[in-house]
Amino acid sequence: MKVYGLVGKSGTGKSYQAMNLCKKKNIECIIDDGLFIFGNRILAGISAKRQDTKIAAIKTALFTNEEHRASVTNKIKEIKPKSILIIGTSEKMIYKIVKQLDLEPIGEMISIEHITTEVEREIARKQRQELGKHVIPVPTFQIKHDFSGYFVDPLRIFRSLGGRASYSEKSVVRPTFSYLGEYIISDKVISDIVTYIGNTINGIYSIIRVSVESKPEGIRITILIIVKYGAKVIEVAKKLQSEVAMQVENMTAFNIKGVDIEVRGLK
Repeated sequence: MKVYGLVGKSGTGKSYQAMNLCKKKNIECIIDDGLFIFGNRILAGISAKRQDTKIAAIKTALFTNEEHRASVTNKIKEIKPKSILIIGTSEKMIYKIVKQLDLEPIGEMISIEHITTEVEREIARKQRQELGKHVIPVPTFQIKHDFSGYFVDPLRIFRSLGGRASYSEKSVVRPTFSYLGEYIISDKVISDIVTYIGNTINGIYSIIRVSVESKPEGIRITILIIVKYGAKVIEVAKKLQSEVAMQVENMTAFNIKGVDIEVRGLK
């Protein structure tokens, strides 16, 4: 296995540039902030961007937790990639990750300054310092489960390479430690949103109760309703289900694991 290192200061655009570098050098997978990414899929690991503090984020990125380290090491051995890119803020960090994951010695160390311009790095610094934005080099659908409750935006990139159109997608997140303070969305807020949505749908007489089951990977919502007599019950329930799933996810950034509708009567 050939091991590459991509080194650069925090906020200089390493994760943003990682996919382009992998395509250019035909690198199969990436180690970035505690994640093992193969192709455009997260196969193992825990994102440092999910941690509450910068210290915890650094520990995650360095694989100091034995269970975390083992999950990534075992997946690498299972996949047996021919090449891997390790992203770090210093050469020392990259060498430590290599040792932690029991990888082959670094075959090529690449500096972010060698593959980007000063203008590109300045734009990346502003995105990090002023907006607290971090890039993860995978499509948004890949991380919704792991970043439930975080505001995640897709970053779609179109390029022309040798006359051919090239498309890739990365994800932009704001980790907890980048906020000034914390934000909490209570179950009551979600219940109020659901009730409002229910009152806008033709065929629903009333919302009896809304219950929310919250877990780290997302939420499940159960809604008890009374349907107006003469309305098509199944159609009304499906309409409410789809609207709630879409609107609650858009408003709160929670990953919606499911929306269950219970029709308790007609009136």
